[in-house]
Amino acid sequence: MATIKKLKKAFRCQQCGYETGKWLGKCSDCGAWGSLIEELITPTSLTDRPILSGEKPQPISKIKSIDKERVSTGIGELDRIMGGGIVAGSATLIGGDPGIGKSTLILQVSGKLCDAGKKVLYVSAEESIYQTKIRAERLGINSENLLIVSETNLEIIGGYVEEYNPDFLIIDSIQMVYKPQLPGTPGTVTQVRESTLELMYLAKRKSIALFLIGHVTKEGSLAGPRTLEHMVDTVLYFEGDRFQSFRILRAVKNRFGSTNEIGLFDMDKEGLQEVTNPSALFIGDHDDNSAGKVVMPTIIGTRPLLVEIQALTAPSFYSVPSRRVSGVDFNRVLMILAVLERRIGLSFSNQDVFVNVVGGVKIDEPAADLAIALAIVSSIKNKPISNETVMVGEIGLTGEVRGVNQINQRVNETQRLGFKYIMMPLKNTKGLNHAPELTLVKICSLREAISKSQLIAFRKDLDPAEK
Repeated sequence: MATIKKLKKAFRCQQCGYETGKWLGKCSDCGAWGSLIEELITPTSLTDRPILSGEKPQPISKIKSIDKERVSTGIGELDRIMGGGIVAGSATLIGGDPGIGKSTLILQVSGKLCDAGKKVLYVSAEESIYQTKIRAERLGINSENLLIVSETNLEIIGGYVEEYNPDFLIIDSIQMVYKPQLPGTPGTVTQVRESTLELMYLAKRKSIALFLIGHVTKEGSLAGPRTLEHMVDTVLYFEGDRFQSFRILRAVKNRFGSTNEIGLFDMDKEGLQEVTNPSALFIGDHDDNSAGKVVMPTIIGTRPLLVEIQALTAPSFYSVPSRRVSGVDFNRVLMILAVLERRIGLSFSNQDVFVNVVGGVKIDEPAADLAIALAIVSSIKNKPISNETVMVGEIGLTGEVRGVNQINQRVNETQRLGFKYIMMPLKNTKGLNHAPELTLVKICSLREAISKSQLIAFRKDLDPAEK
């Protein structure tokens, strides 16, 4: 006589997946309010789970390494983020705001892979095959190797994978896929987690590269349990304003590469296009010589970029002045303000201070200290710094300017964009090769940097003895 599995009621957090037998206003695990939803759960045994590998444990010294080549996506910016290409059997989760370009990017990748002779199964769980066809025509994609199906049932999707044996499987989106054996509607914690787990087992067993597109919440994080991000190999986030053309693709997790890389794209009528000169996007008008802005060469992953740091100081009408930053470390800015007050003699006790990095780039390296400090000084004194100058250096608590790493890449990018001056620590100038058109302004302290920045602004024929 068959055993009937009894359903039990439980309350599960939609943010972290925490399960409890009673309803709580606040999740005991992640602290989210109003996130516990009642679900009916079917008890499952370990025999219900698919087996990933039937191999027995063996010494690592006897395991033969397999060097599988990565598959290029055909899009250089995406290959950079993923560490050089797609790894067979890997699972990649792509998140972003609605309309940001997730489906457009993954459809473009599908077209490139099909042109390279790969077979792609594209499961559109939110759109019909005709809607997907319209987008493909706009992107100029028309290949026999690209299989499109509109389906949400996990069992049927698995049947298609077994039948067509694709090289790549794309699910758009994972929140719409459901497993019939489980209670609850698509998008619940149980459905999302179990559907993802089964798709990953299937992909790794058949060495299929899996791409999952995920929804995001109003807070900007991926919808569903946080365990979803821990399950996959790579997590990519699309950033940018969907009403503007500029997009940033950032890796927040990558088991096969660095998480410091970013991809830069421009959205037009033909889809997402790679940005060939990213530094030009992050610096403003080269002829604008306004106070409170400084250009610095930063390193994001392996790529040197010139970014513009802007600062604004304004009289405060409150007892506690405001401090607002975007794109840089908040605590680092507070430290720089303290150094400017103690070592330079400036006062910010009655000044609101705002610091921003143009273009939405996030800088977390200390090499931006000098640019932040000089931008703040330029704003509070209302004296512009020469728009032909680039600055880089780390500031210590005593007011000294310390050396930074990868200085050659920073100098080369500065030369390429035609800047005439680069202010840097004296330590970094030893043995540095540079074009004669680029003047190295050597400094040892923050006070010296402020003094020489004013010389550059008002005396562009800087005396070589002062360089």
